[in-house]
Amino acid sequence: MGIGDDDTAATNLRLLETHFRQHPVTGPTERSAPTVKPSVPVDLDVVDHIRACVTEIVTDVRAVNASPGPMPERVTDVYTWYLDNTRTAGRFQQQRRDTIIYRQRLEHAIAMRDFTVIRPHRCPQCRTMGLMWRVELKRALCTNMRCLNEDGMSNAWTLARLAYEHIAERENIRQVSAT
Repeated sequence: MGIGDDDTAATNLRLLETHFRQHPVTGPTERSAPTVKPSVPVDLDVVDHIRACVTEIVTDVRAVNASPGPMPERVTDVYTWYLDNTRTAGRFQQQRRDTIIYRQRLEHAIAMRDFTVIRPHRCPQCRTMGLMWRVELKRALCTNMRCLNEDGMSNAWTLARLAYEHIAERENIRQVSAT
């Protein structure tokens, strides 16, 4: 995996972590039934997002490496730790790792409402440019009017699918370049 992808994921995670600390929530943000306790001055969805990302990485590392090195103290160093502890993994596991890192990079950007990260991707179905992020769907929507699913609706793609396609395409380019 290119160092640029994990650096970007770490940078996005650092920005996300910094953003929710510097811009505390000023109104109630409830994830469950209302309580009489005052709300927490942070966006709990961001805290949950960061925790889920780190947990996913730790789980994946432990599936590949029975004795990984110690977890980093700073959450933003988790991607370097991930790479260090999966360097000797098989090709498919490394491709899975790269896909997870890239998907998380996209998720971090979307969490910061940076939807421009979707535009450079091609639609997995019709291969044209023009994907747009649809917040209400939590998916990238193809804007090609001819690219429809079996229900006659525009195709929509998860970040996981976009990440998979991106990494697979990059691997294909490497294989072609090597021959």
